[in-house]
Amino acid sequence: MSQYWINMLFVGASFLLYIGIAVWARAGSTKEFYVAGGGVHPVTNGMATAADWMSAASFISMAGIIASGGYATSVYLMGWTGGYVLLAMLLAPYLRKFGKFTVPDFIGDRFYSRGARLVAVICLILISVTYVIGQMSGAGVAFSRFLEVSNSAGIWIAAAIVFAYAVFGGMKGITYTQVAQYVVLIIAYTIPAVFIAFQLTGNPIPMFGMFGTHVESGMPLLDKLDTVVQDLGFAAYTADVDNKLNMFLFTLSLMIGTAGLPHVIIRFFTVPRVADARWSAGWTLIFIALLYLTAPAVASMARLNLVDTIYPEGPAAEAIQYEARPGWIQTWEETGLIKFEDKNNDGRIQMYNDANAAFAPTAQERGWNGNELTVNNDIIVLANPEIANLPSWVIGLIAAGAIAAALSTAAGLLLAISSAISHDLIKTIINPKISEKNEMMAARLSMTAAIILATWLGLNPPGFAAQVVALAFGLAASSLFPALMMGIFSKRVNSKGAVAGMVVGVVSTSVYIFLYLGWFFIPGTNTFANTPDQWMMGISPQAFGAIGAILNFAVAYAVSLATEAPPKEIQDLVESVRTPKGAGAAIAH
Repeated sequence: MSQYWINMLFVGASFLLYIGIAVWARAGSTKEFYVAGGGVHPVTNGMATAADWMSAASFISMAGIIASGGYATSVYLMGWTGGYVLLAMLLAPYLRKFGKFTVPDFIGDRFYSRGARLVAVICLILISVTYVIGQMSGAGVAFSRFLEVSNSAGIWIAAAIVFAYAVFGGMKGITYTQVAQYVVLIIAYTIPAVFIAFQLTGNPIPMFGMFGTHVESGMPLLDKLDTVVQDLGFAAYTADVDNKLNMFLFTLSLMIGTAGLPHVIIRFFTVPRVADARWSAGWTLIFIALLYLTAPAVASMARLNLVDTIYPEGPAAEAIQYEARPGWIQTWEETGLIKFEDKNNDGRIQMYNDANAAFAPTAQERGWNGNELTVNNDIIVLANPEIANLPSWVIGLIAAGAIAAALSTAAGLLLAISSAISHDLIKTIINPKISEKNEMMAARLSMTAAIILATWLGLNPPGFAAQVVALAFGLAASSLFPALMMGIFSKRVNSKGAVAGMVVGVVSTSVYIFLYLGWFFIPGTNTFANTPDQWMMGISPQAFGAIGAILNFAVAYAVSLATEAPPKEIQDLVESVRTPKGAGAAIAH
């Protein structure tokens, strides 16, 4: 059987599974649509939350980013994992105790203000829409490579599958679909990693193999990797970071941005009790750890395999001839995610750091005129089985896993958008007397509109996916997270303070990002070059979400202290929420 049909078999089987679950778990009420009926088991919810949280960025991009940047990019691991811990410890149980359906629900009621609810809805939609672009793009990459369709066709197929199970199943259908997607993606991620770790180190456990001995050279694997990349003019893979302030703020921004992601928060509204929310958080961390402990090993081994592919006899010897390149390079060239340009016309593939001035004399001596191979970071995980010459069925498994990762998070984000529109805008602000049947219809129509918008943005992204995702985390960090924290832990913050804080946080973060990445990511509209020497106090646009959060807290407290205290019943509510000793069903709406 050809690789194409093996991929079709794995991907097709997973699609049938997702659609079958959606038919079985069709939502019949608004409670089932928004919170899956509120009766999801903690283990089930933990697995679904892990799938919801581990997006295409985790499955496809994270290992590629770490493979390219080494230790310096470990901030993604620390930030995303730390953010989940913040969410589990500081937000999830208390929000479950409050007993509402959505994040704007909590903010609107806690700050006794339609204005606060409206600002929260706007922030939620901005965060979710920008984040979902990356998921659709990731699905397009996976489809275009493994099903041999265009990137555009891949995005349309992804949209159709999400429509099939999300619009009709709502949170109920999404929950059980995400359980299946977690099983698919974690198997797909770990099996190739086990094969590759055993090949390179003799240890089948990837996280241990990374610190083990490279079989061929007898050197520690990371020492071997440091040696080969430095021989090509790159920084040592394990090199330290010079700008500690930016690394700290970037990590913090990712942490609080992750903790403020609305599509993850709403998963904790689906369990019966506060204790179940805490257990869900624990189970989720276990399920996440299976991938996040494996990712650094996948990254380091993939980087070493890539260098060994181009320089089979070592970086000091000749590179492979372009005509003799392996089949996986040819395949990925067709997608445009690997590009080759023979700058010195010698018919060989020179891959090195041509931006390193200190390495220029060595490159000139060897007759090199610039780096000739450009490899998109997003292909590292997807191409790993092919680079390591693993069996065809492993490649099919990776295809199904990559698509599952993108679809699971896309569905959660789209549900968050749908709930915000149908429940927080239509039901609460525009038409409080709407019937449950009509609210369900509004929820499904909102979901459909969100899928169409996400598809269009995936086809016509306003910038690189990494830029858009950076904005999503920055917005979540600077808007919703501070409002949720102050809503739970401060009885003094009032509606005026909360609204002012969210507005200042969102606006300051957006403006700072746009100044360096272009207004709405339109090329050529940036005011400053996105380089370290141009950053204000050395703070990168990706790290500014932490500063936006600080501004949010400061403005909210300053305005609250200058205005009247919240009503007594609101202060009592905060006191009650901070004592999570149980919660009943979601409050009637």
